[in-house]
Amino acid sequence: MSSRAGAVAVGELFPPALLARLERLALTTSRRLAGRFSGEHRSNRYGSSLDFADYREYHPGDDYRRIDYALYARTDQLFLRLFEAEDDLAVRVVVDTSASMGFHGKLRQAVRLAGSTGFVALSRRDAVSLLTFPAPQSGSPWRRFNGHGSIDPFLATCAGMEPSGVSDIAAAAGDVLARPGPAGLTVVISDLLSPGWEAAIDRLPARGGDTTIVHVLARAEIEPELIGDIDVEDAETGELVSVSMSPELARKYAAATNRWLEGVAARCSSRGVRYSRVMADDDLETVLLRSWRRESILR
Repeated sequence: MSSRAGAVAVGELFPPALLARLERLALTTSRRLAGRFSGEHRSNRYGSSLDFADYREYHPGDDYRRIDYALYARTDQLFLRLFEAEDDLAVRVVVDTSASMGFHGKLRQAVRLAGSTGFVALSRRDAVSLLTFPAPQSGSPWRRFNGHGSIDPFLATCAGMEPSGVSDIAAAAGDVLARPGPAGLTVVISDLLSPGWEAAIDRLPARGGDTTIVHVLARAEIEPELIGDIDVEDAETGELVSVSMSPELARKYAAATNRWLEGVAARCSSRGVRYSRVMADDDLETVLLRSWRRESILR
């Protein structure tokens, strides 16, 4: 990591040892998504991936390393092995930085997941566009990063995210749909504590390509431990609600929360959207190297 100001925080969020392991991985897609540059994802052109496609005759100047010498031994003719091309993948990382994400370490976990996702993409020479919502008051809500040399700026940008404002995930989905460029892969990282989450999940597949929802939650939100008369404050609006939290009400809350979580997962499944639930205190390495590989987000 660089020694510039803020580098210590970046190093703490993204340990170099973990990044070294992530550098060997790639984001997965459910279909071939051809890009415009020289990345490492499959398209329908011939290129340099590991998937054999065809042969053609060798011509002077061709890469001799692709000569099939076993075939030469049988035919006494030089042929090249052709492979499916590997193109760049247009990756859009969309991060919820609303005020509700500032509680229980949710934004910190979201930042680490977003940074890791972008790191994997940039290490593979994919183009990464970063959007946070709520959108900034001025300037473009999108920032674009391209290539391995953009890794440090990208991670620093992620590390600088702070929670504020009211979430509008439906508006963020509209920004994604309006973004020009190839279909690619869209990764949305949010607690989904926004009235428009259903509409966002419904709309995002219209962008084309693949969509992944990473649902970041805190355990205290699923199973609150507070019992008695309490005032609950809305993290984004500041509205106070007085609640008498009895053990029975706490059980009903937990049951309703589980139904909501099941509904989110079912809605994603019905729309062809990949869904991954991550707790704010989950070990990052376990999530990325085990859960996300099992869920085919990384390979």
